[in-house]
Amino acid sequence: MKLSARNILSGVVASVKKGAVNAEVILKTTGGVSISAIITNASVDNLALKEGKEAFAIIKASSIILGTDLHDAKVSARNIICGTVTKVVEGPVSAEVGVDIGGGTILTAVITEESARKLGFKAGGHACAMFKAPSVILGIKE
Repeated sequence: MKLSARNILSGVVASVKKGAVNAEVILKTTGGVSISAIITNASVDNLALKEGKEAFAIIKASSIILGTDLHDAKVSARNIICGTVTKVVEGPVSAEVGVDIGGGTILTAVITEESARKLGFKAGGHACAMFKAPSVILGIKE
């Protein structure tokens, strides 16, 4: 399977908590980062997701919001992961920023060029990636 999404993180399902319509699935990545996803109960059943099952978290680069210090941010987004900027590709409208979140995992975000400039992202600097749990797509190998 090939995808246009830039961020595909492998891991193991740590927990599944079903609600009336949706479920919260926590995926512990191979790098040790926990990713929270909100998907439908039908999707949980279709993928046979349960604790211990291998799965992938897929996040579009455009769904990731970057900041320089979000460690103690009080926001509704469930996923805040901080790391080191690995690269900044500048463009006339958008910038691509890579953030090493540990374990050899790089999250890629596409943000406006103006935001990248204002935040001063440079390779080796600190950045935090933030994305909402409903922005995470889960998948499995068949």
